[in-house]
Amino acid sequence: MADKNLVTAAKPKVGGAIWIAPVGTTIPTDAVTALAEDYISLGYCSEDGLTNNGEISTETIKAWGGDTVLNPQTDKTDEFGFTLIEGLNVDVLKFVHNESNVTGTLDEGIAITVNSKEHEPSVIVVEMIMNGGVLKRIVIPSAVVTAVDELTYGDSEAVGYAVTVAAQPDTSGNTHYEYIVKSTAVSTAATTMTQSDTSNNS
Repeated sequence: MADKNLVTAAKPKVGGAIWIAPVGTTIPTDAVTALAEDYISLGYCSEDGLTNNGEISTETIKAWGGDTVLNPQTDKTDEFGFTLIEGLNVDVLKFVHNESNVTGTLDEGIAITVNSKEHEPSVIVVEMIMNGGVLKRIVIPSAVVTAVDELTYGDSEAVGYAVTVAAQPDTSGNTHYEYIVKSTAVSTAATTMTQSDTSNNS
C-alpha cells in the first residue's frame, strides 16, 4: 500500500552536509556514529543540494533472427555533484585546487597555484536529514575530483565551485555506502547506552 509518510525531501544536517578526510581515515558504518576528528566540513552548499549519477551502460547481444538474448553490463558510473559556496573557506579552496596548491590563511593571506596536478582522493561523508527527522548518511571511501564547472564572479550571486567527484571502489569493490535511520531509533539507542552506563557504575 502506498504511504505518503515515506515520501521525503533532504536537507543538510546542521553543522555541515559535506565532510572530507584523508583516505584511510576511519569511516562510519551507520547514520549516527560521530565522525572522527580528522573530518573537515566544507561548509555551505548551494540550494541545488547533492546529485548522484548512477548510470549503467550495457551491451545488447542479439541472436540470429533479431531477438535480444543478453544485456551484459559494460560500465557503472557512480558520481556525485555539489556546489560549494564558501568561496573564502581555505578548506574549500584546497579541495577544489588540490591541497598542495593552496597555502596560508585568510587572515595572513592565501596563495593559490593553478596547474595540472592530479587531485588526491579523499573520504567524503554527506550528512542529511530527511522528513520526520530521519537521518541519512552517504559514505564515499575514496572520492576524487573529476570536474570543476565554470566559475562566475558577479555582484548578484555567491561565488560557487560546482564540483563533480567520482566514487572509486574500495577493497570490497564498493563505491559508496548509504545508511538511514529513524530519529526515534537514535533516541532509543542513546537512552539504552545511558542506562547501561548507569548500571555499570552502580
